[in-house]
Amino acid sequence: MPLSRRDFTARTVLAGAGVALTGTVGALATAPGALAAGEAPVGAGPEGEGVDAATGRRPHGPGYGPLIADPAGLLALPAGFSYRVITHSGVTTLDSGESTPSHHDGTAAFEGHRGVTLLVNNHELRGARTGWKHPVPLAEGLVYDPAAAGGCTVVEVRRGGEVAEWVGIAGTSTNCAGGATPWGTWLTCEETEDLAGRNGMTKDHGYVFEVDPHDRRANRDPKPVKAFGRYAHEAVVIDPRRGHAYLTEDASGPNGLLYRWTPPEGFRHGRGRLRGLADDAGVLAAAKCFDRTGRFVDDLTRATKTGTVYGVDWVPVPDRDARTTPVRAQFGVNGVTRGRKLEGMWWADGGAYFVSSFARSESPGAAHDGQVWFYDPKRRTIRLVVLIGVNADPSAEGGYDGPDNITVSPYGGLVIAEDGSGVQHLFGATESGKVYPLARNELNIGSATEPEYSEFTGVCFSPDGRTLYANLQDPGIMLAITGPWRRDR
Repeated sequence: MPLSRRDFTARTVLAGAGVALTGTVGALATAPGALAAGEAPVGAGPEGEGVDAATGRRPHGPGYGPLIADPAGLLALPAGFSYRVITHSGVTTLDSGESTPSHHDGTAAFEGHRGVTLLVNNHELRGARTGWKHPVPLAEGLVYDPAAAGGCTVVEVRRGGEVAEWVGIAGTSTNCAGGATPWGTWLTCEETEDLAGRNGMTKDHGYVFEVDPHDRRANRDPKPVKAFGRYAHEAVVIDPRRGHAYLTEDASGPNGLLYRWTPPEGFRHGRGRLRGLADDAGVLAAAKCFDRTGRFVDDLTRATKTGTVYGVDWVPVPDRDARTTPVRAQFGVNGVTRGRKLEGMWWADGGAYFVSSFARSESPGAAHDGQVWFYDPKRRTIRLVVLIGVNADPSAEGGYDGPDNITVSPYGGLVIAEDGSGVQHLFGATESGKVYPLARNELNIGSATEPEYSEFTGVCFSPDGRTLYANLQDPGIMLAITGPWRRDR
């Protein structure tokens, strides 16, 4: 049922009054200025910056202080923090003896037996296997398309520190982000629209697949969840109460969409049940937003202030398998609301946080270097909770651009992986809307005269909250970060 203007006005009045959402990051939704252009977070500069010259103490502020350069040239962290390399493409090996695949991306952590942490790790390898030195091995029974290079591995970290890794799914393409399910599995998303016969593929791609980290047998004979649609998938979350799936699309020409899948009547989620869905099961729909006056909002770049709230209607997708026309191009000019590079998602506080990485001339509104939105399914609204102004000099320390993967911290606020230009960070956004650095990638994969640093991906906390996992996508390194975590004050 469409959301009426009267309903939307009433709900935005309540939201604007500062009604806190349950959980860790509710206050973000009412932060008056999460991050403006040019704002420098505490401790974002070189070592020693942000320290009072007279007292030698760091002023009270968010985060854990300045980042300290790593003698090993891998990861700069605040004082008291340390990291450990868990997997490294070309260095570590799977239990089959083959190399850890390259280009780590979306990751989620699950609790295993006897203190074991299980991590499902995407490998964003596009197209044919012949183009990659370390593709995902074609493990028997776990292959969808033998021509494709991508897939997922499952990494087991035992209490004593031992690590094992094996293939969860192979023969998929461009496995970018995804999402953990409430029933303990991982949904891996293909960020491609290649059909069979294109770019060397022998099967159609652009789907979501389920990977079970607890049961290798459950992953045999991979089957795409075609009910979720075929497009350049980025991330997905599941509403544990209503059963809806929310999905982002990272695409352009035109810009991508935010989707909702409503399960068919009587369907109940659980391990392996998505496999049994008919290809056209449920309803796949795209978001159509409007402001408090009822005016249609064509693109998320129209929002220029944190706290902006839009109502959301859901418009059914005509052809979810996109046989002739990409899903995002199946709507008229005023049919749906678009967003540039809709990226990571995380379910928390009764709703879905999702990212728009950046926007320039390809979008009709104001340029920005990152947005984080919160979708409230109860009110059927989205609210802009973090806005990053255009970073004039991404090569300089002190600012951020291009948020991508995202997670909610058990200590409050968000942790965001940067995929921008120049310097690459993990950074936090507090409940009060402030930002701070958590880590900086110091692995130069370019040259001394033209340095280049890979994006961060796969940011997530261990089930006990003690370890933050994150990846350096190129060449493909999974890191475990520990330290004196504390709740934001």
